[in-house]
Amino acid sequence: MTKNTYQFLDNPTLLQNTTRFWFVRHAIVNQKDREYLYGTMDVLLCPDHIKQQLHIYQHLANRLPQSTSWFTTSLSRTQDTAKLIQNAGYGQCPIQIDDSFIEQHLGDWQGKAHGVANQYYQYPPHPFWPFCAKEIPPNGETMYDVTKRVGKRLEQLTQTHQGQDVIIISHGGAIRAAIAHSLKIPVDSALSLSIVNLSLTVLENNQNHWRGLTINEYPMF
Repeated sequence: MTKNTYQFLDNPTLLQNTTRFWFVRHAIVNQKDREYLYGTMDVLLCPDHIKQQLHIYQHLANRLPQSTSWFTTSLSRTQDTAKLIQNAGYGQCPIQIDDSFIEQHLGDWQGKAHGVANQYYQYPPHPFWPFCAKEIPPNGETMYDVTKRVGKRLEQLTQTHQGQDVIIISHGGAIRAAIAHSLKIPVDSALSLSIVNLSLTVLENNQNHWRGLTINEYPMF
């Protein structure tokens, strides 16, 4: 029988055997790059949006816990987002590169304009994602593949980072995959969740039990 830890009382204190994951989706990319499927392509952040959203970076700098465990992917949009948050008042912290949390690889469809690749789809597209979870882009990966790799790495980190806050600057698809894995939500259902740029999603693991503390949190000011 599972021992009741009374976590339903929602004590904000991080328990010794708990790992708390703080996911932030990278900032908005350049307008020209938003016109096509970029997946794991390395595209730059939009400088105009950076200027407009300085208050969001400051908010995240205050909202995120002090932690030495920062992760980004190898793509510059996550690394630059992490640096912008740290420079907005969080302070400098070493950043580890981990492509377990990289965006879905769209294979041969990367670089194609929205609406062009859909002529090759095997299944009807998802209403809130370029295609459904089981769609296999040529030389790419399905969202089931993404969920598997993200979930595997999360489970590893729950063992190596017990009692710690882990901050991960990642991508919309990978964050939805993390939610699908941790909360046992069907992947196609997780794709219906809104994960806006610079939003915060917090997932927590306690003795192999997962829960969501906040999803797509975004300051409305």
